[in-house]
Amino acid sequence: MDDDTLHSIGDLARLTGLSVKTIRFWSDAGVVPPTDRTPAGYRLYGQDALARLGLVRTLRELGVGLAAIQQVLEREITVAEVASVHAEALDVQIRTLRLRQAVLRAVAGRGSTPEEMELMHKLANLSDQERRRLIHDFIDHAFDGLDVDDAFLATMRNAMPELPEDPAPEQIDAWVELAELVQDADFRAGMRKAAVDQLQARTEVGAPAPEAARLLAELIMERTARARESGIEPTSEEARPVVDELVARSAELSGREDGPEFRSWLLERMEIGNDSRYERYWRLIAVINGWPAPSMGPAVDWLIAALRVGR
Repeated sequence: MDDDTLHSIGDLARLTGLSVKTIRFWSDAGVVPPTDRTPAGYRLYGQDALARLGLVRTLRELGVGLAAIQQVLEREITVAEVASVHAEALDVQIRTLRLRQAVLRAVAGRGSTPEEMELMHKLANLSDQERRRLIHDFIDHAFDGLDVDDAFLATMRNAMPELPEDPAPEQIDAWVELAELVQDADFRAGMRKAAVDQLQARTEVGAPAPEAARLLAELIMERTARARESGIEPTSEEARPVVDELVARSAELSGREDGPEFRSWLLERMEIGNDSRYERYWRLIAVINGWPAPSMGPAVDWLIAALRVGR
């Protein structure tokens, strides 16, 4: 084909498969300007218009705006620069679509009402920063003004819910439940009450070393798990050696002597701190972040039941 051949809009439409309306719109926008006009004023386009139309169509299909395309065609920016910016924008769109898909799957799985679906969609689409702010607000409200151990607060603040790029329905469910839980006034009050009680206990017996407290928690989980696996009921006679060992270690850590008074004190501390929603909080964090789920709850329940026998 002769490079000097001029084409009408109809010719370009037939050669490219684009509509006359689309070519005229792009021409009016200046991205495919006419080379000449007929005596009657109809537009004529040179051979380069075919190449321009091909590039414009490709960039438009990728979501690039006409203003950016004009800059590319005029060599003000490169195609690579445009592609980089739009790739980042697509990443955001893809993440949003994946979140919406996960919300819809979760809604379908739990038979949510329209109100629940609206709430789930709102919570699922919070930004990472907004999710963090929600958790920090809960921590601030629950422990504000209390002389809480710095290590405990650091643990709470470092364990932020981080939804992955492609969250599973159970992760969306866990996040929605967590968001509802940390905004529950009763849960916040319960957490604060437990913190106040722990502070009082620390005043009475002193603060245990973090490593010693961790080892005691591990011992409680290990001994009670073994007892449960062996079918030992906490109220049975067979449970007594396990209880005696754990109470003795707790008394040692607290700097007190084992006995009825200490056991009553220990039972009261455990009952106040044994809010199932607290463990639920950590389980939900674990599901969202893909961490191993904590398992202290069953151990504490078993030991509380065993201590109540001796009251």
